[in-house]
Amino acid sequence: MFQSLSERLDSAFKLISGNNKITELNVAESIKEIRKALVSADVNYKIAKEFTDKIKEKALGTENVLKNVNPGQLMVKIVMDELTELMGGQSVGINVKGSPAVVLVAGLQGSGKTTFSGKLAKYLKEKRQLKPLLVACDVYRPAAIDQLTVLGDSIGVEVYKELENKNPIEIAKNAVAHAKANGFNVVVVDTAGRLAVDEAMMDEVAAIHGTVKPTETLFVVDSMTGQDAVNTAETFNRYLNFDGVVLTKLDGDTRGGAALTIKYTVGKPIKFVSMGEKLDALDVFYPDRMAQRILGMGDIVSLVEKAQMDFDEEEAKRVEKRIKQNKFDFNDFLAQMQQIKKMGDLKSLMAMIPGVSKAMKDVDIDDKALVRVEAIIQSMTPTERADPDSLNLSRKKRIAKGCGQTIEQINMFVKNFNDMRKFMHQMANSPMGKMGMPGMGMPGGMPKGGFRR
Repeated sequence: MFQSLSERLDSAFKLISGNNKITELNVAESIKEIRKALVSADVNYKIAKEFTDKIKEKALGTENVLKNVNPGQLMVKIVMDELTELMGGQSVGINVKGSPAVVLVAGLQGSGKTTFSGKLAKYLKEKRQLKPLLVACDVYRPAAIDQLTVLGDSIGVEVYKELENKNPIEIAKNAVAHAKANGFNVVVVDTAGRLAVDEAMMDEVAAIHGTVKPTETLFVVDSMTGQDAVNTAETFNRYLNFDGVVLTKLDGDTRGGAALTIKYTVGKPIKFVSMGEKLDALDVFYPDRMAQRILGMGDIVSLVEKAQMDFDEEEAKRVEKRIKQNKFDFNDFLAQMQQIKKMGDLKSLMAMIPGVSKAMKDVDIDDKALVRVEAIIQSMTPTERADPDSLNLSRKKRIAKGCGQTIEQINMFVKNFNDMRKFMHQMANSPMGKMGMPGMGMPGGMPKGGFRR
């Protein structure tokens, strides 16, 4: 996400970082490259020029004030502040007040509306402690209702559907009545889309909007479509006057133009960003954190928040005690691996660590490595999991056969595990004190990308 933009902005900052002070000449050179970086990220040229003009004005305004400040660092700070402002300034929450609250989800076909609806229901249920009802109003796309049903079942959320009724306006109205009668406090309405904006679709979604009177209307847009996403958002907003934007597929090959300019162009905040197919891969949008990630500073606040959501204090104390006693086994390690998986994919997590995103840009991080490690441990007997030292050659051969790995890969895994266990034991008993989250990591020295056949 934003990798090309980040690299080009970094190059622009290098043009000024070697100078002793801010001057009109070195600012102009840097500004020119920043503007090129934005345009290449599919930002409208007019917006890019206005954005860089503001940066230039602020940078030159410090020329005779901050004489002891590194010009490169100052430029990064100015750009970060302006990026934050361009993307909305501050996070704007979703409005789910009502009896019940109604959230209308709209957008083009293929933008990820149905998947987002499932993610939103999970978010509302688990993080907002609400009782959501999913409503299947896409009566046109084949398997749309089945898809929403599968998503609802996987997160334990009821899906309201009327298989014989082909009128989405009636379905939405009946769903709200059902929610009122059965104690649901928020209704998430998944509407139909088209391959392109057309009058029939807009009239239908506007009619649903007028009938259920949603407390929140969200426009879902595929961020990979770049500036087209912004243009589509403008059209939808004229019909619906929606409350906020959801950017999907930010983990794909996106240049980032939509994320940067949709708030500026449409005047509506980005409320959520969605990455990947996992139903917990949904994040509240924070403009300042996104600006930091674009500039390669990571997003340590979001990383800590993710960890805290899945952090079990009692389990951590138990594992810490076992590490100190040198009793950390494969059962403990498997539990720690599953904690990591709950937080999201490895590449996204590592991108949140300051400096790591740039260092790891050419490294292939394979999330299936976690799956392979799980398979190895799950191929062990209860005795072997509890006693890592019991793994002789015969046992390793049986484990390799059970998980589809080679004996060499099993030997490598066991060696890495033992090295990690020894290191953690030494650290836990050193004067440095307690470890915050023991065992959170892959065994040291594991091959890049995990095990590959």
